[in-house]
Amino acid sequence: MPTIKGTLTGRLVAVCLAGCLSPAFFASGLWAQSGAQSGARSAPIGTPVPGTRIVAVVSGDVITSGDVENRARLFALSTGLPTTNDVIDRLKTQIANQLIDEKLRLQEAQRRKVVVPDKQIAAAIQEIEQRNNLPAGSMQQRLASLGVSARTLIDQIRVQLAWSQVLREHLADKLVISDAEVDEQMKLHDRLMGKPEYRVGEIFIPVDDPANTADARRFAETVIGELRSGAAFSAVAAQFSQTQSALEGGELGWVQPDQLDPQVALLVTQMPVGAVSNPVKVPGGFSIVTLQGKREIGHDMATFVTLRQVFLPFTEPLDPQHPTDQQRQTLEKARGFTASVKTCAQMEQIAKANPSARPSDPGEVRLDTVNPQAFRDLVAKMPVNEASQPLVAADGIAVVILCSREEKNTATQTKEDVRRRLVTERVEMASRQLMRDLRRKAMIQRFDHAA
Repeated sequence: MPTIKGTLTGRLVAVCLAGCLSPAFFASGLWAQSGAQSGARSAPIGTPVPGTRIVAVVSGDVITSGDVENRARLFALSTGLPTTNDVIDRLKTQIANQLIDEKLRLQEAQRRKVVVPDKQIAAAIQEIEQRNNLPAGSMQQRLASLGVSARTLIDQIRVQLAWSQVLREHLADKLVISDAEVDEQMKLHDRLMGKPEYRVGEIFIPVDDPANTADARRFAETVIGELRSGAAFSAVAAQFSQTQSALEGGELGWVQPDQLDPQVALLVTQMPVGAVSNPVKVPGGFSIVTLQGKREIGHDMATFVTLRQVFLPFTEPLDPQHPTDQQRQTLEKARGFTASVKTCAQMEQIAKANPSARPSDPGEVRLDTVNPQAFRDLVAKMPVNEASQPLVAADGIAVVILCSREEKNTATQTKEDVRRRLVTERVEMASRQLMRDLRRKAMIQRFDHAA
């Protein structure tokens, strides 16, 4: 019987970590002193350092105020929030709770003798750098320049990868999805053809103790305020949601109402697309949901495009009023590509001759997901096999060519889609149950004055 291999970690780095890093984080103005603290490090979670206070002790392992401060700064920076003392202070209570849960997960992984190799963590960081067009090995400097220890990101990656391995071992053969189960779900899907379904994102904030309900609600309201002010939902979910969907930036995918908690289902059927809900009380905590789309089951036409691109970097950030000689020469070179390139194969050859961190082939892209809007509008109108004019940014110039544009029905469901969804549901249920057991058995001491 087939099984889904790698489901728990396949996209963790791509969405949960790389997706957490906002454009504001990578704005060149924030990099000005990237080398100033390149050697800065802090002790791993659980090791008190001078100047910090103990926030919690979890079965003998210590979490300090320094740990909380570092994670709060990482969260604020990764979502584009200001790193003011007020913002950091509003995050600390929930971050302390999150670090307690992470400590419990790491302890369980250690009990099971799960080891996350350093090379796996290094590969995760390398993927973050590649997806955000950063030079190899620059992530630690970027974090240090903004006052965040690289150890903070490393610890978060280590726990996520270890917990995924724990769940794989915990579920074992329950991750095997039979053909009969898949066929039953496919038949159900066919019977529901034409009914509404909803694309939903979720941030789940657990309440492990009724005494913490008010704190969890206040934190949820703080998060909602930031989301409505422009913070990326996927980035916030990846940092704070305590479900396995956090690995996908909170993405639940396309779901029918009966697959959701009744309170959440009632809400999403009434929400406009793009809205962010108020806190919704659900078993075990609060949910914050966003409605990302609506469609009829089996019917969702969308435009997909394929592109090729070449990117020519600047040696220093562009000042439009005072371009350097290198920047002028780069523009002339890009104009030459615009005039000469007539096929996607030609653009690929040029990209090979001018390698950069940006892939020459970004793969098939759904047009309505392309950002920013100005680039989406450009691609929508471009003729096939005609290169664009040079697209100038602060860090370089791109030239793109449209290879294909095609209308597709995206609402079709494959057997692999069904297997993946069933695995995800089982993993989520197992994760919540195992966390409840770990909290119940653990010796947890909190020192609220230190948070």
